[in-house]
Amino acid sequence: MARSIYACAMPRVLIAEDETAIADAVLYALRSEGLEADHCLLGREVAARVRAGGVDVVVLDVGLPDISGFDVCRELRGFSDVPVIFLTARNDEIDRVLGLELGADDYVTKPFSPRELVARVRARLRRVGGTATVPAGEWVLRGAFAIDREGHRIRYHQQLLDLTRYEYAVLDALLQRPGAILSRAQLMDRGWDSDADSADRTVDTHVKTLRAKLRAAGADPDPIRTHRGLGYAVEA
Repeated sequence: MARSIYACAMPRVLIAEDETAIADAVLYALRSEGLEADHCLLGREVAARVRAGGVDVVVLDVGLPDISGFDVCRELRGFSDVPVIFLTARNDEIDRVLGLELGADDYVTKPFSPRELVARVRARLRRVGGTATVPAGEWVLRGAFAIDREGHRIRYHQQLLDLTRYEYAVLDALLQRPGAILSRAQLMDRGWDSDADSADRTVDTHVKTLRAKLRAAGADPDPIRTHRGLGYAVEA
């Protein structure tokens, strides 16, 4: 049975926010709920902190004083799947869409309730389940799915799926962040070699065959959701 990361350490949240009053309120709310929380003022500090390890969720202000939170998220997605929750005063639809396309998991608009933010952080932690700290060779549970990343195997309702290399890559990428929308480009980046034939329609084809195999395994309704103009997400 896979061990939970919570038996080893409390989840840690990194807040990148230049308004001290907001950062203090968020830190207090998180720590009051038993979560570890750290704070940085500049966007350029975030990637180094995540690379160092021990960060389970990033709460990221869009309007940081040195670089945009969007740029920070773009950099993070180059090497990490850590959940990102944008915290911003900008409520335009185009900004929300851009944030999601860059790989953010959630978007909270100021003014906000610190308790609501804590609830959203906890929701992300439940969905992620600490994949990065699970020992190699163990099955990682994602709702009805279980993933053995060392063995490149995925089960659905205890039934082992017969997946091709690219089907596995697509489903594994989606399962790393259940509920998050991944664009075709993101899925190609994570699953295809740089010299592979990787047109957008290639991703669509593999999603189609994945859906057929999930239906054969008893999936009803389809756990893979299409978000027109954005990409795909999986409900685990």
